[in-house]
Amino acid sequence: METKIRCAWCEKDDLYRDYHDNEWGNPVYDDDKLFEFLVLETFQAGLSWYTILKKRDNFRKAFDDFDYKKVAQYEEPKVQQLLLDEGIIRNQLKIRGTIANAIAFIKVQEEFGSFSKYIWGFVNHKPIVNNLKSTSEIKATTEISDILSKDLKKRGFKFVGSTVVYAHMQATGMVDDHMADCWKKTK
Repeated sequence: METKIRCAWCEKDDLYRDYHDNEWGNPVYDDDKLFEFLVLETFQAGLSWYTILKKRDNFRKAFDDFDYKKVAQYEEPKVQQLLLDEGIIRNQLKIRGTIANAIAFIKVQEEFGSFSKYIWGFVNHKPIVNNLKSTSEIKATTEISDILSKDLKKRGFKFVGSTVVYAHMQATGMVDDHMADCWKKTK
């Protein structure tokens, strides 16, 4: 039986391995999926990604399958409902930030034709492939994530500091940070 070599961070359990093998670092150009990752990364700020992955299905239910058009319409009763939902991270600022992000997301779509065109423009519409040999080489931020973070904030997005933005870039394949010996590494 062949054993796949993976990035060390994902060997915690099957949930992490499945996420690594099937999602992390795969280029995402679909606006619906990009919004989902934006929501999840927003709630991940200050927490572990593992915590968010375990609650992902709860977030999906709570936020109407990550339908940004619906989320942009949330009013105070929905905010209060979400604050009572034990299946998600009940942080008022992050909940309100997600609503603000849905509104800003739609505005970006209107300006650029899609959120994907906008965000992928920061990497010239193709993934940046890093040649990492050790997890100690993984950065939390880069010059591009700094620039993108500032631009997102200028457009009204919340909880999009450079670290969150870089994690989003990794998750959605804008950056390939798989270790050089990982089976998923772009060759």
